[in-house]
Amino acid sequence: MRLQAPLRLQYHQIRSDRDKNLSLRYSVTGPGADQPPASIFIISPISGQLSVTKPLDREQIASFHLRAHAVDINGNQVENPIDIVVNVIDMNDNRPEFLHQVWNGTVPEGSKPGTYVMTVTAIDADDPNVLNGMLRYRILSQAPSTPSPNMFTINNETGDIITVAAGLDREKVQQYTLIIQATDMEGNPTYGLSNTATAVITVTDVNDNPPEFTAMIFYGEVPENRVDVTVANLTVTDKDQPHTPAWNAMYRMTSGDPSGRFAILTDPNSNDGLVTVVKPIDFETHKMFVLTVAAENQVPLAKGIQHPPQSTATVSISVIDVNESPYFVPDPKIERKEEGLPVGTILTTFTAQDPDRYMQQTAIRYSKLSDPANWLRIDPNTGQITTTGILDRESPHVKNNMYNATFLASDNGIPPMSGTGTLQIFLLDINDNAPRVDPQEAKTCETVQPNATNITAIDDDIDPNAGPFAFELPINPPSVRKNWTIIRISGDRAQLALRIKFLEAGIYDVPIIITDSGNPPKSSTSVLKVKVCQCDINGDCVDTDRIVGAGLGTGAIIAILLCIIILLILVLMFVVWMKRRDKERQAKQLLIDPEDDVRDNILKYDEEGGGEEDQDYDLSQLQQPDTIEPDAIKPVGIRRLDERPIHAEPQYPVRSAAPHPGDIGDFINEGLKAADNDPTAPPYDSLLVFDYEGSGSTAGSLSSLNSSSSGGEQDYDYLNDWGPRFKKLADMYGGGDD
Repeated sequence: MRLQAPLRLQYHQIRSDRDKNLSLRYSVTGPGADQPPASIFIISPISGQLSVTKPLDREQIASFHLRAHAVDINGNQVENPIDIVVNVIDMNDNRPEFLHQVWNGTVPEGSKPGTYVMTVTAIDADDPNVLNGMLRYRILSQAPSTPSPNMFTINNETGDIITVAAGLDREKVQQYTLIIQATDMEGNPTYGLSNTATAVITVTDVNDNPPEFTAMIFYGEVPENRVDVTVANLTVTDKDQPHTPAWNAMYRMTSGDPSGRFAILTDPNSNDGLVTVVKPIDFETHKMFVLTVAAENQVPLAKGIQHPPQSTATVSISVIDVNESPYFVPDPKIERKEEGLPVGTILTTFTAQDPDRYMQQTAIRYSKLSDPANWLRIDPNTGQITTTGILDRESPHVKNNMYNATFLASDNGIPPMSGTGTLQIFLLDINDNAPRVDPQEAKTCETVQPNATNITAIDDDIDPNAGPFAFELPINPPSVRKNWTIIRISGDRAQLALRIKFLEAGIYDVPIIITDSGNPPKSSTSVLKVKVCQCDINGDCVDTDRIVGAGLGTGAIIAILLCIIILLILVLMFVVWMKRRDKERQAKQLLIDPEDDVRDNILKYDEEGGGEEDQDYDLSQLQQPDTIEPDAIKPVGIRRLDERPIHAEPQYPVRSAAPHPGDIGDFINEGLKAADNDPTAPPYDSLLVFDYEGSGSTAGSLSSLNSSSSGGEQDYDYLNDWGPRFKKLADMYGGGDD
């Protein structure tokens, strides 16, 4: 509030009691006088009159604290300073201002009268303790005005907006817009200043509308044995706000599916119910399902709503018959059979059943799908299984005495279907494997002590066709029992030892007869390769390398010889290849002149050299060809016509060491004349012979072809008869004297 005062308004006068006897001077200090904001208050030094020089604004500075001083003409203080407090009186010079121009609030639909909605606030810069700053609120307008033009009211002092009428329905009116006015002077329309703002009230949704099915009966169908298939779409409507808990539908089946073959999922976008098959359905047992389905919202209905909380509908689902796969009974089928059965033995009959009772189909046909050892055959019509090989429990295809084979059963439906079944044959052991010694090599000492060697008997059969085993040495050759003895120390172990006091070091083959406990028993002779060696006091061999070398077997020697022969053949082939390569290289060198061979040479082109000083060439070889070919090898009396003629050497002009630039032209002309008159300078004025072919020729002279001597005796008139192409030739030779 600005105090509009004229310039130098006389505000107050200060007088001292001593101004009657003394000549005093008055001054004032403090904010507004000699401190910022300075010069607002001034005082007359003579009269002490305090004046205001500028308009005052209470909203900026509500009060000033000044101090007045009185001194004599010498500047001596005659009285103590006094405090002056200037309070600026407020004037209504500011309008109310809302904190926001647009206010947003919400209210649930169906709210009762008196429900709080929101609060709007305005401020006034004037003094709030006087009428200038006392505000009052009121609603100027409401849009839309349905169902009542006065759906809301406002507290004129606090700005709180509340509902005053019932009937808020989001499905009819989703938003209200109110114009709010704030007026100071306690709302006096005549003297108060006003301002307006907008209040936007959004009516929020509550669950006052349950979902409703769009039809009473829904239909669907599904092929049998299909899962994760949507068979029906259930559609509902809901007037509440989409994608809110009051709109989202939940579906549940109330009857018709006791075994839980169906489930209903909610589409999050359309809110539809998707009826899905979660368990296979057999047409032969269930041809149709009639389900009762209920739909309700995620949140319960609001209180006071007169609608039922859920909607119900019926879903009729038909099951479609399809061709199903045959199935074996039982699966797997277990048979106990002895190993070693002869080929062609009937093991069992393995058949399948077709679940399609309402389809006309022929008999099922059988085939083999998996038979790792190829031991079995199945009859394609009856399913009878016979053996095509000897069943062997010790086969690597048998695991834990069990052999597995898989068979296929196929029908002729549309489309054809097939099923698999597994036959498990538990093989009973028979005594068909003789025991053998393990390990097959052993070491012992030359002397009796210590010389015992432990051996173990192994048998691929199992009890009672395996151990305990009997160990013995054969009668023949006699040296075996003479040199060795064997003692059983357990059911599958025995100890081999020397019978004599000393046996020469070497490698000995000791046959051992091992018999199992089968009925009848089975025995075999295993050869144990024993290395007899010199031993130390600890019983360890000390000459193993010598024994191994001495006892090298025939097979090992043959293998070593073969390796040596192969190595020699490879060396011989390499030598032959190298010689052939050298011959080819020499042949190539004979065909190529070394001077013409440009391989690995550096060829230089456009080499101009370094001037006359480095042209150290013997040009006489070019001017005198006879120097290249010695006279000794030329035929007598034969001289090449392109050889240099024998004449006196001409005299060429000699250029002075330091010629005058004007003499260069004369020097060139004189040299040119001397070269033109030099008969010895190439090219020679003679026939050029490029190769000498020898004296004489079997061919006759070509001088007889000289047409100039006999041209007049020829008649060329016949050229005119050869056509226009020979007209020019006829004119040249047949034209008479012309």
